[in-house]
Amino acid sequence: MKILVADDDPQLVRALRITLAAHGYDVIAAADGAAAVALAAQSHPDIVLLDLGMPRLDGVQVIEALRGWTSAPIIVVSGRTGSADKVEALDAGADDYVTKPFQIDELLARLRALTRRAVTGPGEPAVSFADVTIDLATKSVTRDGARVHLTPTEWRMLEFLARNPGALVTRQTLLKEIWASDQVSDSGYLRLYMSQLRKKLETDPAHPRHLLTESGMGYRLVLAP
Repeated sequence: MKILVADDDPQLVRALRITLAAHGYDVIAAADGAAAVALAAQSHPDIVLLDLGMPRLDGVQVIEALRGWTSAPIIVVSGRTGSADKVEALDAGADDYVTKPFQIDELLARLRALTRRAVTGPGEPAVSFADVTIDLATKSVTRDGARVHLTPTEWRMLEFLARNPGALVTRQTLLKEIWASDQVSDSGYLRLYMSQLRKKLETDPAHPRHLLTESGMGYRLVLAP
């Protein structure tokens, strides 16, 4: 599997190249945003690891450029910890966001999660609420008949809730289900992904009726109209 690492920190790039290669990944690297876009177009990587603060084109501009032609998973790896930066990157089309410094085990878990392709058997049900339909067989979501684009992480979160409608799903369960690791801690990621899902699926995202937060515990999908 080919990974494009786009970062202007040569020491970090070198460390990632060595570590990822040791885990079987084919690593290519770019030191600025424009080079990242060009290299991606040339090499068609399977995954992109991307810093936000790069010269020539910043990370968000790179995400927007890549999303014009590829659906390859994009993980932002950045020292920016503010919610606004995370939301901007996710809105632009990033699939995940890891803050520096990070544990390599956590990054590897996120890579594995994004590359997993769960096998869904025929006859899987569709789950509906309001004007939204979640088709578990085709892994697609429509709203009022129109296709809704979800990132792979957003889909996994919604899918797990849809497979347990009405039930409380704890934060710990979702973290383990999405990233397949007990080492991934909740640093606001679930809240951010839930916010993105509400923007895409709720009539009034500020006052959700279906994608509910159970304070201090987790989340619940309510199918009632």
